Parts: sequence; C-alpha cells; structure tokens
Amino acid sequence: MKNKRSSAPPSSLNVLFIGNSFTARNDLPRLVATIAAADGRSLSHRLISAGGASLRQHWNKREAAAAIEGGGYDYVVLQEQSTLPVKNAQRMAENVRLFDECIRADGSRTALYMTWARRHAPETQDAITAAYEQIGSELGALVLPVGRVWQAFAQQQHASPAIYDRDGSHPSLAGSYLVACVMYGVLFGQSVVDLQADVAGLTEADRRLLQTAAAAH
Repeated sequence: MKNKRSSAPPSSLNVLFIGNSFTARNDLPRLVATIAAADGRSLSHRLISAGGASLRQHWNKREAAAAIEGGGYDYVVLQEQSTLPVKNAQRMAENVRLFDECIRADGSRTALYMTWARRHAPETQDAITAAYEQIGSELGALVLPVGRVWQAFAQQQHASPAIYDRDGSHPSLAGSYLVACVMYGVLFGQSVVDLQADVAGLTEADRRLLQTAAAAH
C-alpha cells in the first residue's frame, strides 16, 4: 500500500529497483532493507536487473513496465547504464521520460539512482551528476545523489574501506553499503548515523565512516 505524502517519515515503503549490476551487486535492495530494519522501519522490494542493461533495454523488454503497472510501489528507482549519462545525456533523459510516464500513471514516484565515475576517470562525475539532476528537475523526480557522495568519499582517499571493486567500476561491499545509506536517508528522510545496521564483512568502524559520509550529502 502506498504511503500518503506527508512531512512525517514513512514507517514502510514498497520499492521497485530497475537497473543492472550497479544495483544487483551485493544485493543493494537488501542492504537498504537491513538499514531500514535497524531503524524500526521496513522496505519491501523487488529488483529487475540485467547485466550492463540500459533503461531503454529494460523498457523494450517490457518486464519492468509490466511490474510497474498495478505494482502499488511507493517509488520506482531507475538506474541508467553507468556511462550513458556521459556519452549521451539526451538519450538517457528520453529513457527516463518513458519510465516516468508509466510510473506516474500507476500513482508511484520516480527516484533516480545517480551513479559514479569510473575510478580512472573521476572528471566524468560532473557530467553524470548534471544528467541526473537535469532530468530529475524537469520531471520532479527524487534524485538519490549517490554519485556526489561517492565522489566526495573517494576524494578523501581513505585507507579503508575501499568503495570500488577491483575493476575500478563496480562497488565493493563497502561501496554498496555507502549507496544503501544514501538511499535510505533520502527515501525515508532519516539519518543513518549511528544505526546498528550490521553487515557481515564490514567492521563497525567502516560502517560508521560510511554512514557519516552518506549523511553529509
């Protein structure tokens, strides 16, 4: 059941995630749900993912659109193929518009998962950020500013934890946890700082550092 729009933080949300390995890696939706549970809230979620897929590929396949229609989601989180905002921001905007129309028709709200630059090309983050923020502003969509938070954390050059996986593109477990903290903070309107959201493979010190970074956006 959709939550009514109000100033009070929601106690539960039903969210559909549409993307590729940047969303599927380390089961990101489950990480967001883990953080929500640590704060006494709940996240029901479904993930539709395909390796390397763009939003246009998801749209053409129709599985995602069918899931949106009648799905009763509070939010549909859209993650574009990670380099498309740099290579063709206009194409990305077209893809988001297609989904946004479908999402609105179902009474849900669009949320845009802003991704991050490759480790070897940090200068592309400005283009990624602009692409997400511009289409988000046009449509009144909720922008999840992961890329900006990621960039700030990477620039601080922490000895640990490493947020990039070894390929310099995908998120490590710590990177996915950072993403989840940003998403929880924005979707639920709550601070993640000091939440006891334990995740195997991350130390308490790592979690606190990532929580603080996410809250600083």
